[in-house]
Amino acid sequence: MKASQIAVLAAAVLVLVLGYEAEVSVAAVTCNPTELNPCMPAMMSGAAPSALCCSKMKQQQPCFCQYMKNPGLKQYVSSPNVKKIVTTCKVSMPKC
Repeated sequence: MKASQIAVLAAAVLVLVLGYEAEVSVAAVTCNPTELNPCMPAMMSGAAPSALCCSKMKQQQPCFCQYMKNPGLKQYVSSPNVKKIVTTCKVSMPKC
């Protein structure tokens, strides 16, 4: 994939995530996909996630099913790079 294509894809993902404003509470967790912004570098490149990313993944884990049911977020939450992140961060993916 060319660098320009990656940049466009990254910008589109960022706009999608930042544009998603609905927040829903799940068991005292506020589901907000923008909380996963620290994970964007790892999501886009497959690089190792930061400690902040892992922390945010753990906080948002109860929301993963909700995110996977959202057509605008599903492709990102179920991507191979996100699977690498949750494995590295030792966060379990729920069965939805």
